[in-house]
Amino acid sequence: MSEPSIFTRILNGEIPSEIIAETENAFAIRDIAPQAPVHLLVIPKSQEYRNVVELAAGDPALLAELVGLANSLAAEHSDGDFRLIFNTGGGAGQTVFHVHAHVLAGGLAERTLGADPR
Repeated sequence: MSEPSIFTRILNGEIPSEIIAETENAFAIRDIAPQAPVHLLVIPKSQEYRNVVELAAGDPALLAELVGLANSLAAEHSDGDFRLIFNTGGGAGQTVFHVHAHVLAGGLAERTLGADPR
């Protein structure tokens, strides 16, 4: 059995963090190193899947739940427009191998993640 991820430890109350939203199978927190005015993480409660590819293959309904929660959070914390980013693999910037989505919103402009300003 693998060690609990940082997200599992947050969910279990072992590491302090404010859970800003929660469903039966997922929860959301603020990113500790925000890359946009609104930068939230949407995380499955289970650490069964390491990345979004595994999640999509193993539990598409849970993936849909994460997307729905991200949409609700963007509407609540910004104007409803958002980016949803899943880093997959260390070379792509994934540092925690418990699948999670980054919800970025709020005046992203071209400075965030190489966006084309057009």
